[in-house]
Amino acid sequence: MALQLICGVDEAGRGPLAGAVYAAAVILNPQRPISGLADSKKLSEKKRDLLSVEIKQHALAWAIASCSVQEIDEINILQASLLAMKRAIEAMQVQFKITPDLGEIFVQVDGNKCPKIDLPCEAIVQGDSKVQAISAASILAKVARDAELYALDKIYPQYGFAKHKGYPTAFHIEMLTMHGISAIHRLSYAPVKKLMLLNH
Repeated sequence: MALQLICGVDEAGRGPLAGAVYAAAVILNPQRPISGLADSKKLSEKKRDLLSVEIKQHALAWAIASCSVQEIDEINILQASLLAMKRAIEAMQVQFKITPDLGEIFVQVDGNKCPKIDLPCEAIVQGDSKVQAISAASILAKVARDAELYALDKIYPQYGFAKHKGYPTAFHIEMLTMHGISAIHRLSYAPVKKLMLLNH
């Protein structure tokens, strides 16, 4: 009988006003357990970075994907998150050539909705603190998204992305008001939309 492989999936960046939304899919190796896995929001940045390296080294398979700001504005953040998850799962299958003889993949997603995929899938509310593979996915997605925001901070230094990672902090709103909306802000989000209306 083929082994059942658990593929954990999670996203990062639903709340921010700027940047893409990221998702990761991870199949952990039962023979190479990783200690310290937890919901990425409960870990320090340093700890996430270290675990991210370990996950990539020891997992049976992993992939990271994203959905752009334009896609978020077009299809809404929920659909964009699910699409990013679908892309991560599909990329993982392609990259690691996971065939049915390796085992049956069962996908477990953080949240209450499953992406449209061809694999059996279950959504688990607060899965990132209940399922190790989902915790691992949440860490990879968060580290990848933070890396993008550090890169965007160099292109748009006036917004302070390195500090708040695009989340709607008082400082971010203040900088938005002062400098206006950039090409990487999500126009469908209320604080950004409000500014657009004020400036028209």
